[in-house]
Amino acid sequence: MITINQEKCIGCGLCAADCSIGNIMIKDKKAVSKNDCFHCGHCVAICPSGAVSIPEYDMDGVEEYEKESFCLEPEKLLHSIKFRRSVRSYKPVKVQREELEKLLQAGRYTATAKNNQDCHFVFVQDELYRLKEMVWEYIDEMEKREGRNIARELLPYVAFNRRRKKDPKDDYLFRNAPVVLFITSDWPLDAGLAAQNIENMAVSSGLGVLYNGYLARIAEANEELKQWLGIKGKTIKACMLLGYPERIYARTAPRKEANVIWK
Repeated sequence: MITINQEKCIGCGLCAADCSIGNIMIKDKKAVSKNDCFHCGHCVAICPSGAVSIPEYDMDGVEEYEKESFCLEPEKLLHSIKFRRSVRSYKPVKVQREELEKLLQAGRYTATAKNNQDCHFVFVQDELYRLKEMVWEYIDEMEKREGRNIARELLPYVAFNRRRKKDPKDDYLFRNAPVVLFITSDWPLDAGLAAQNIENMAVSSGLGVLYNGYLARIAEANEELKQWLGIKGKTIKACMLLGYPERIYARTAPRKEANVIWK
């Protein structure tokens, strides 16, 4: 439930005006919560006196707004977006837990449909060897089981596996990245939004990212793997490879003219 400290409340009405479902009203010059809501947190964020809280949430993570440290310069942000590359070659360097925590927070604070906050984030680094074993074993079993009747969309995995067996350094599916991140969500867009914020944070930390649809699909099909990951019953909607880029680019890459309609 929304909790409003009546002693701190100054009755300004900002929380009531900003509540999208009309859950807060002003009564006797004080804000009161009428019913339970979906806890978007707008009332907490807008209250000038800090009177509102949501006890079920992590209130210690709430920060006071400071323009200088909270605002991004538009030109720098656009440059960062334009300069990002899909990284397919990584340095053999471990990514420290503190850096991964920053990525987690970027994903955690991303908007979700109806504020469901139901994205699950699974970072695999220390046990990456086991993840790879389970993926390759699954592909081996799939090829033996299906034989020549294997579905066309599964043929790339057979090719990846054969390349790996011929040359263990030819790691086309995992790209020798030190970290794999899986994101699950029950809503189509949530995982993608979280992944984009995570990528922006990764780039700002000197990390590189590759969205890996191949790995996402084969992991989603492997129920044993999902159970090992701790996401049984969840749906993998995004998979990202993470690590420090082996190559540094000298400029942004060109793009086609924008498909845009102005009215």
